[in-house]
Amino acid sequence: MKELRVLASVDHLPQVLSFIDTELEQAGTDMKTQFHIDLAVEEIFVNIANYAYLEETGDATINFEISGEPSIVQIQFKDSGKAYNPLENQDPDISLAAEDRIIGGLGVFLVKKNMDELFYQYENNQNILTIRKRL
Repeated sequence: MKELRVLASVDHLPQVLSFIDTELEQAGTDMKTQFHIDLAVEEIFVNIANYAYLEETGDATINFEISGEPSIVQIQFKDSGKAYNPLENQDPDISLAAEDRIIGGLGVFLVKKNMDELFYQYENNQNILTIRKRL
């Protein structure tokens, strides 16, 4: 398992995406799948950077692993910010016109739609969000 630990700041998003893309490219991941994974990683990391630590800053740890046959990529995000399970949010009503929708929630909805599995747990004072995608 590969690991990257960075300050949870949007300034570090390019570093996070580079870490993920390097691993995906080494595994020979097709561009469409890589795009879906990048979209999910960006949404999750930006949410951690913007909301996990309120007024303070803290770290985010990203673990990356490919295993199994067929191959499954697993990416796990950990932060020590306030406890928050994004999977409990109600999905937005995408049948409404954009101006009629409630603000927020669309990014997590896209993550749910593009990944095969998502799991959340709060353990040892850490939010742990795991996403999985078949390659």
